[in-house]
Amino acid sequence: MLVIHPSDTTTAMLSILYKGMEAEVITDYRSTKEMGHLLHHISTQERIMLLGHGSDRGLFYRPDDTKDEFTKIIVGHSHAYHLRKHGGNLVAVWCHADLFARAEGLHGLFTGMIISEMSEAELYEVPTTQAELDCENEKLAQRLRTLLDAHVPLSEIPARMLALDDAHTPLTTFNYQNFHYL
Repeated sequence: MLVIHPSDTTTAMLSILYKGMEAEVITDYRSTKEMGHLLHHISTQERIMLLGHGSDRGLFYRPDDTKDEFTKIIVGHSHAYHLRKHGGNLVAVWCHADLFARAEGLHGLFTGMIISEMSEAELYEVPTTQAELDCENEKLAQRLRTLLDAHVPLSEIPARMLALDDAHTPLTTFNYQNFHYL
């Protein structure tokens, strides 16, 4: 499995998704050419996980996560060709990964907007606290890992995640409904 998860304290809980697994984990910046080479040479039978912050343009990388700005796209349009070769064996957890996938013709499990920072909760007017955000996002990642470990088909995960929401707060309702199989 290939995991691309740029280092970032606000998405560190996503490391639960691959911790202890046999995986090549990329946490640092790679140029467009280096990333293309990496994606080109991974077997199409291997799962690819793309985790962190992003937009409809791709997965972001920022050299300093104490600042709000993102300076680079680490996986974007120029990598879509290689990602399409993996069929439905993609798992992408970042804000608006589903929009990126739709635009690029990708298939797999993708998230829409996922609130992982208080600024995002404020932007989307989702009442929460930092304590709830930390606790519930850790639970969300652990639940997704449990489903992946149980080899639940990616197509079933959105409904299964909704069923696992035991808190039913505005935060959990918002986040759990933003898993999509495309």
